[in-house]
Parts: sequence; structure tokens; C-alpha cells
Amino acid sequence: RARGLDLGADEVLTWPWEAAELLARVRVQLREKHAFDELGEKTRIADEGREMAQTAFQALAVTEKMTRDAFSLGRALKIGVSVLFAVAMLIAGIFLLYSRRADKEANRAYSVIAQLERGAHRQEQLMADARNARADLRQSDVLEQRQQLKQQSDELRQKISGAGSGDVSTLQKQLEETTRRLKRVETEAQSAEQVIRAYAPSVCLLHVSVSFVDQASGRPLRYGGINADGEPLHDSDGNPVYTLEGRAPEVRADFFGTGFIASEGRILTNHHVAQPWWKNVELASVSSQGLSPAVAELTAYFPDAAAGVAVSISEISEEADLAVLKGDLSGLKKPILRMDGSKEAAVSGQPLLSLGYATGISAILARAGEDAANDIAKTTGGKPREVVDELLRRKLIRPLVTQGHIGDVLPDKIVYDAQTTSGSSGGPLINREGEVIGVTFAVVKGFGGSNFGVPIRFAQPLLKP
Repeated sequence: RARGLDLGADEVLTWPWEAAELLARVRVQLREKHAFDELGEKTRIADEGREMAQTAFQALAVTEKMTRDAFSLGRALKIGVSVLFAVAMLIAGIFLLYSRRADKEANRAYSVIAQLERGAHRQEQLMADARNARADLRQSDVLEQRQQLKQQSDELRQKISGAGSGDVSTLQKQLEETTRRLKRVETEAQSAEQVIRAYAPSVCLLHVSVSFVDQASGRPLRYGGINADGEPLHDSDGNPVYTLEGRAPEVRADFFGTGFIASEGRILTNHHVAQPWWKNVELASVSSQGLSPAVAELTAYFPDAAAGVAVSISEISEEADLAVLKGDLSGLKKPILRMDGSKEAAVSGQPLLSLGYATGISAILARAGEDAANDIAKTTGGKPREVVDELLRRKLIRPLVTQGHIGDVLPDKIVYDAQTTSGSSGGPLINREGEVIGVTFAVVKGFGGSNFGVPIRFAQPLLKP
């Protein structure tokens, strides 16, 4: 036993031992071990607390040193930091001001685009334009005038037959005046009908769809999204939301003009019809804000044709507002209009005829009648491409023929008074010999007044084989 204790044993029992004594001694050893373990745990906790306190005192000392160092900075360094902060604030202010100005300019550019394409997608606007055009057509289209005067003449005759003796004289004078006007208009209408039969089939409605491309990335401008009805999403101000990202439909602005077959497979029109942004003040802000307009689609619609013809720009004049378009016109079998660029072809005071699609699709809908126009607007939703296709399907596309006189012939323009309006640009001016002497390029606002045509001699170099 003594040897075992010397070797480090905590307890030694002699052999043989009693089981009860063995268990009792084991319990004693466990109690002693438990007390020893508790003392060791308390010692460890005390050591950790001492280390934490030491670390805290060291951190406090460092903080005090940093505080002393901060207060000991030189005056020059403090001034430098202040100046740097002031410069940073100034740069931030300039950037904010520039960003707001850039956003304002971009919003203005986008608002121009919105104005260009907004009305074309609304049935109500389309019908309103058609009603306005219908009132103007009564004063310009000789065929419409003839129909109106015939109706007035019939009404006056009915009134005379049932009027008293005192009113007959007044009504008779009105009838005589109406009859004189009717005879004059019928003469003009016969001439117009001959022109319509001979020349109108070769005069087309041009639909130009313009897209907008970001100059930096080359990506097209798109709508921010489309709702369940297929209409573009709008912001809180009611303007369409635009973006250069995503896969929503591209933003398109639609323009209409007139053209006519001037040679085999080629159509003559105005430069500003083929490229609507040319000398267009409204689109100037769009170009200055990093968006380039481009022709997405250019389609010619001829009277009685089965479908529109895709065309492209072939030539653009550097001297006048003229452009030549090319396309496959072989299947149309339309005649080429005769042209005369001589001085004798255009003489002041002589009559002329103007052919064109004044006010674009609005005038065509106006001539179709209220019910037909309403039906077309509902069927197509007012979308320009669908409207034109429906007009073509119903055989309603034909140019408006107006009569007037040559007021003056200048080196670079023909001044005339035939009643017409926007949309007639690019249409032919025909003299009494049935030859094209000019191309309409500028009209006054509304019907009537002085209008201008490019002498046809400026187009002849563009049409050479």
C-alpha cells in the first residue's frame, strides 16, 4: 500500500477488498475531484476577466492618443480638408444641376416623340380628324362640290314648288346662282374625272414609319411596357414610358405623303416625305439628345392595288426638296406620268390640277362617310398601318384632285392657288396639256391660299437611267 501511494495513487486497497468499501472510496474520490474542478473553472474565469480588462485599458489608451493627435493637426491641414470638402460639394451640385437639365432635355425630346405618335393610336382622334377633313373637302374637291350643289339645286326646286308668290322670286334667284355654279363645277368635275381615270392610278399614298435609335449604343427606343389591352404604359403625367432596354415594341412615329410613278420602278416625291426629319423643327430636339431618327418602313399604296409596295430611297436631290424611291412596281401595271420641264409648260395664269392625299388618311376616311370611317376606326383600333391596309382592302384609296391657277413661275418654284393641305406634299402638278410640270412641296396651313411646287426640271437628273 505504501509503495502504491508513493507511486502517485490517490487510494490503495489491499487484496482481497470488500465491494462496499470500494464503492465508498470511489465516491470520496469523485467528491474531491468535483471540488477541484470547480476551483479550476473559477480560476479560468478570473484569468479571462483580467485579460478583457487589460484589453479595454489598452483600447482606451489608444483612443486617448488618437484624440490628442487629432487636436494636434496643423491649421494648414484643417484648411486643406475644408477646401477639399467644399470642392466636392460644388462638383456634386454641378452634377445634380446638369443631370436635372439633361433629364429635362431628354423628357422634352421624348415628349416630342409622344406628340408625334400619340394621336395615331386613338380611335377618337382619328374620327375627329376625319370630321374636320370632311368639312374642308366640301370646299376643295370638285366632285364633292358638284354633289353638294346638285343637292342644293334639288332642295331649291322643291321649295319653289311649294312656296308662296312672295318667296318664289327670291328662291328663283338662288336657283339661278346655284345652277351657274353647278355648270362651272360640272365642267371642272369632268376634267377632274378624266384626270382621275388617266393619272390617279399612278399617284400613291406614302406611309413612312420612323423609329428612333440611340446614337451611343445603336439600340432602338422602345416602350417601357405594354398593358393587357396592347397599349403602352404611361407615367403619372399620362406620357408613354420609353426605354432602351427590354423587348417591348419599338416606338414609331407615322408620317404620310404623296408620290407618283415617274419612271420604270421609281416613284418621285419630296425629300421631306422620304425622310420626315429633314428640316423638321419638332424633331431637332430628338436628334440633339442622342436619338437618331431612321426609316423603319416605307410603303407605297396605289389605288385599286391588292397590297402596299415596300420601297426604299434611291436618290435625294441636293438642289431641291425632291427624292426618288425605288421598288418592285412591275405587278401594278400603272402608267408612267408624262413630264414637261420646259419654260412653256408652266405659264402664269394658266389652270393646273393638283393630285395628292391631303391630310393623309383623315381625308380618305372623310370621303368614306361617317359610318364607314367609324367601322374602320373600331376595326383597326386607329393604328395607322392597319387603317391604311383596311382602306386599301375596301378600295377607298384614291388621291384628291383640286383645281387652281398658276400665280407665278420663279426659277426654283411654282406658285399656285389650288386648294390643298399637308399630305399633298410629293404630289404632281398637271397643266392643261396633261403633263406634270411640278411637285408640290409646301402648302399653307389649311386649304386654300398660295402653295408651292418644285419645277419638274429639278427631278429629271434624278430619273436618268
